[in-house]
Amino acid sequence: MAILKIARMGHPVLLLRAAAVVDPKAPEIAQLIENMAETLEDAGGVGLAAPQVHESLRLFIYKVPGARADEGEDEVPLSAVINPEITPLSDEITMGWEGCLSIPGLRAAVPRYERIRLSGYNAAGDAFASEISGFHARVVQHETDHLNGILYPMRMSDFRYFGFTEETMKYDFPLPKVQLQQEPVNE
Repeated sequence: MAILKIARMGHPVLLLRAAAVVDPKAPEIAQLIENMAETLEDAGGVGLAAPQVHESLRLFIYKVPGARADEGEDEVPLSAVINPEITPLSDEITMGWEGCLSIPGLRAAVPRYERIRLSGYNAAGDAFASEISGFHARVVQHETDHLNGILYPMRMSDFRYFGFTEETMKYDFPLPKVQLQQEPVNE
């Protein structure tokens, strides 16, 4: 395994639509997932998309630690999603804080669908589909955006809620309610 270099905002790989993974069961995909898992653990994040490690492929890994899960939401162990497809299950959009390993030291309030259906292939290359909500759905939408060349600032609706992580965590102010329609997540 290896720790991979994470692309930062401004690198062109983060602005491209990633290519579909042709064979989800290929050994090189399994190796990439292992290396991404080690990179994510080293970086201390909850999600990492292949374009963030300079591989323009439709693949990401993520987890939902118990401490980050929304109330009533289960912890999710490290999971891989290959060739994801997302479908919103309602028009309900909520604001939530997001950071990104490609934009270190900053975070912002970003609107996301509250409930989605996620389908794709897992790390073993098997097809799956599930319905998810809350922080779990937020992480999956954030990582899927990376596969479409979208960084979270591009989704922001109010730049007053954008700042240095160290500063924004000091203050407990309410996030705005959202009444806007978000663009499709599988562009």
